[in-house]
Amino acid sequence: MKLETTKTIELPTTVHDVSLAANEDSMLWAACLDGGIHGVSLDSGDHFLLGRHRRYASGVHALPDGETVISAGYDGRLHWHDVKSRTCFREIQAHRFWSWQSALSPNGKWIASSTGQYLCGGYKYEPAPESEPSVKVYSTHTGDLVAAWSHVPPVQSVTFSRDGRYVAAGNLMGEVRVWEVESGKLQAQWATGDFTGWGIIKGHYYTGGVFSLAFGPGDDWIYLIGMGSTRDPAAGNGKQLWQAYRWRDGEVQKVSEAAGSDTGQGLMETLAFHPTDAWFLMAGRLESGQWNVGAFDRASGALQSSADFKGRICRALFLPGDEDERFLLAGGVSQGGPKEGRKFRDFGRIWLGTAGFKGDGAD
Repeated sequence: MKLETTKTIELPTTVHDVSLAANEDSMLWAACLDGGIHGVSLDSGDHFLLGRHRRYASGVHALPDGETVISAGYDGRLHWHDVKSRTCFREIQAHRFWSWQSALSPNGKWIASSTGQYLCGGYKYEPAPESEPSVKVYSTHTGDLVAAWSHVPPVQSVTFSRDGRYVAAGNLMGEVRVWEVESGKLQAQWATGDFTGWGIIKGHYYTGGVFSLAFGPGDDWIYLIGMGSTRDPAAGNGKQLWQAYRWRDGEVQKVSEAAGSDTGQGLMETLAFHPTDAWFLMAGRLESGQWNVGAFDRASGALQSSADFKGRICRALFLPGDEDERFLLAGGVSQGGPKEGRKFRDFGRIWLGTAGFKGDGAD
């Protein structure tokens, strides 16, 4: 296995999230730092503006009907976009603070969003209680609120189970909660201090947290990624970390995690399972080490291949089709200085790549 870049597409600003267009394998929707929701051709690299948030755009999701795209932003809003007319036909103030992360249910029926601001709640600098429900679920068809759940803010990550029954969310303090959507009941909760650091250099506050999470095959395990503990919050030099937990049957147990010998230092932001579920990609920002994209064997947890894509990776996914080893990474590179005419270079990036093999596991 060898992770290689096959094509790079440039966009004006960092890409925070992407979604493949329904029924169009060569079309992508991108949520960007400038607040823009862009349609991107994977063939030509051409792009156009579909809509815009008042602040950073943090999430984008194409509905199965191929006619609607829902986006989320740091303005706390969810926007419904009509693809054909390129207009926003519904706008909901989902949160009073940022929408940190959003997720679409597998059947496209619901959209979940997480929020929360880190404010000091006591002399130990623990987060203050939430001022609004930290996790909300809306109907994608009507925009109606389906569920609203409490958590400890800020809640930086949210996802649906593969069967669409459950929503899981993780926060700054390494706390994970799982709810059943239909009943609204809390199904499991646990905390791990491995993803959270207390800064003693340059700043004294908590940092890190669970930046992304995903249900594994069968929905029995939940994978968490982020950054291991660091004493210098400004450096971002915590361990590149993933952990897997078995959460059902009333007992939560850690079953696997990244080996220290396989990882360097940095913040991991995205995880994507290969279609065979034999391995997964973890990617993010590199502080020191050899890679910011790593491919791990799911059964053993061992690192199989890695690469440094020389930028920040916010989102990873696999492309459909016969060549199911093809993957896509979205993020950005350094903005750099202005060129002539005082225009900064385009620093958003979409990398298309391949793992260099076909099959059901690592070679």
